[in-house]
Amino acid sequence: MKTLSIINLKGGVAKTISSVNMAHVMAAVHGYKVLLIDNDKQGNASKIMNRHSYKKPGIAEIMTKRHIDMEQIIQETDYPNLDIVTANMNLLSANLEVMLDQQRPQQIRIKKALDQISSKYDYCVIDNAPDINISTINALVASDDVMIPITIDDFALDGLEELKEQINNTKEDLNPSLNFAGCFITQYDRQNEADVQGEEFLNTLEYPVFSTHIRRTPKMKPSTFARKPILEYSNRCGAAIDYKKLVEEYISKTKGE
Repeated sequence: MKTLSIINLKGGVAKTISSVNMAHVMAAVHGYKVLLIDNDKQGNASKIMNRHSYKKPGIAEIMTKRHIDMEQIIQETDYPNLDIVTANMNLLSANLEVMLDQQRPQQIRIKKALDQISSKYDYCVIDNAPDINISTINALVASDDVMIPITIDDFALDGLEELKEQINNTKEDLNPSLNFAGCFITQYDRQNEADVQGEEFLNTLEYPVFSTHIRRTPKMKPSTFARKPILEYSNRCGAAIDYKKLVEEYISKTKGE
């Protein structure tokens, strides 16, 4: 199983939308068995998948409970080959509990949980909070690859250097196989000169950048209200086409690594 973390310290960059739609494309288009992990206390990925709940265990229990049974935590979604581990506001107190727990390692709890089920899935996609906390560090420790969604605006690069440093530190100290696969641009408008110039500028920096960008589409917002991945809601819109291309580029770029 290859594990991919989607993360950015800046909000509003389509992080959750990208996580959900990449996971769905992997399952629906490529036929992979995929596990989506909601690692954000807001639980938006869980909501899009219609699985948000306070009654069922999720990522908070992975972070805090000993000897968890992943079969009891993983839920099927409405889509073939795509399962989910949900999140809710309990993750906030779970992270605090972990930080106070000095009796067992704090940074490898998600990795140990995923080791239980690694033979059942081809890919795991983790949607992370716009923050560096103990559960996001856990996600980086458990991941093979990291991708960073970016929207082009005056604050596009805010926190990017700090996040890259955290990725490097995690690689050096805790997960030598962690790979920064690259950044990708979301909500792109090719008729907006700022977007075009911003993309050109990003390509001059030291960060790897995917050639695929996700176009802005009026279909994306209503797809979240409909609680559907974009491929299910409007499979011919620009963003649906782009997420398929992005997944193909990611798989091709990381194949064999």
